[in-house]
Amino acid sequence: MRFLDWLRPGIRVKRWILFGLLGVLLVAYGFTELALHSMYSIMYKVFYVFLIITGIFVLYVSVTEVMRGIIALINKGYIKVSLDSDKMQNLIYEKRLLVKGPKIVVIGGGTGLSTMLRGLKYYTSNITAIVTVADDGGGSGDLREDLGILPPGDIRNCILALADTEPLMEELLQYRFKDGRLKNQSFGNLFLAAMDGISDNFEDAVQKMSSVLAVTGKVIPVTLENMRLKAFYENGNTVEGESQIPEEAIAQKTRISKLMIIPENAEPLREALTAIREADVIIMGPGSLYTSVLPNLLVKKISTTIKRSSGLKMYVSNIMTQPGETDNFKVSDHLRVLYKHCGKDIVDYVIANVQELPKNLIEKYREEGSQEVIIDKEIINKMGIEIIEANLVKYKDGFIRHNSEELAKVIMTTVMEKALLYDKKKIIEYMYLSQRLKESK
Repeated sequence: MRFLDWLRPGIRVKRWILFGLLGVLLVAYGFTELALHSMYSIMYKVFYVFLIITGIFVLYVSVTEVMRGIIALINKGYIKVSLDSDKMQNLIYEKRLLVKGPKIVVIGGGTGLSTMLRGLKYYTSNITAIVTVADDGGGSGDLREDLGILPPGDIRNCILALADTEPLMEELLQYRFKDGRLKNQSFGNLFLAAMDGISDNFEDAVQKMSSVLAVTGKVIPVTLENMRLKAFYENGNTVEGESQIPEEAIAQKTRISKLMIIPENAEPLREALTAIREADVIIMGPGSLYTSVLPNLLVKKISTTIKRSSGLKMYVSNIMTQPGETDNFKVSDHLRVLYKHCGKDIVDYVIANVQELPKNLIEKYREEGSQEVIIDKEIINKMGIEIIEANLVKYKDGFIRHNSEELAKVIMTTVMEKALLYDKKKIIEYMYLSQRLKESK
């Protein structure tokens, strides 16, 4: 910026500089009076000491606000600051900045969660993924029944999303056997099952697998108990089992009224509660509302700890409805379900897609009983929740998916503007995130 630009109104720097000069004058005047008039009574001395302390406080406030104003100008591009990319990369690889990144807790399961994690790990290593263990279908369900272990599928996907591995290793861990008794079983699931066999418990097995694969952050199961889901339908019927819930809703042509976990008092991992308390942001979703996101929130103390946390609370809305779970749901319907099961104050922001979808794909999804999730702004605003709209769609193999890079940018921009900017202790993190976001564009 040129010198004359600093004199324009609205910069929000000049006022704090003048305020700082006032602090300097107070300190100088106080010291001068104490030095020149040492014979003053004790009351006068106390008064001038008070002036000095006031001046120091004024200086502290002014310097803090000037720095915040300059950082905001840098972020908006009014002040050009260039960082050496090579040096920055070295710092990243040496874990000197990533370990100081914002503390993020993600809660859910399924492919949506692992997709989001791939984007987030570009910005911070302080990621804790709290993953549901209610899955009882597919290969995970088979291992759960045969070996008595917690379902490894969702946890495996999250570990791979955060892992620093060669493409060949990831391909190996995602490989599914095509024939024999291991047909449709994932090698990664078997790897985690074997790790469980040589560990004290499932949590220890997850941590060991994470260490082997050099995972950025942590992946932890929400509980170590044998958790199952039970759904109550609007027609009065009930069903148990995660894999059966949407299927029975479709078969009975009804909707889910309420969800509960068995056992109801399942204990969460202490590490999960600690991560939530210390988080800068808590993200719920994306993923199946009733069978991936909500089961975690129903575990004892999880939702209560989220509501008490000072971190930003975000819900990432699905792009399309899910047959048997969220038929005809709008964004506000997702939020109502969270309110019904967890109470208010569980969400501060909702992230929703506004990118236009191709008509041929919309028709394809409609044939399968799915449709686009509509953003009903008026109702959401009445709920006291702020909407963050963005283009979040990525097409993969003819399916609509969340774009992990764009979703991560939206989350990090919100964290930067709503949390880090107002935390004086995290100026370095703010600068770092600002630079990373600029590089990603």
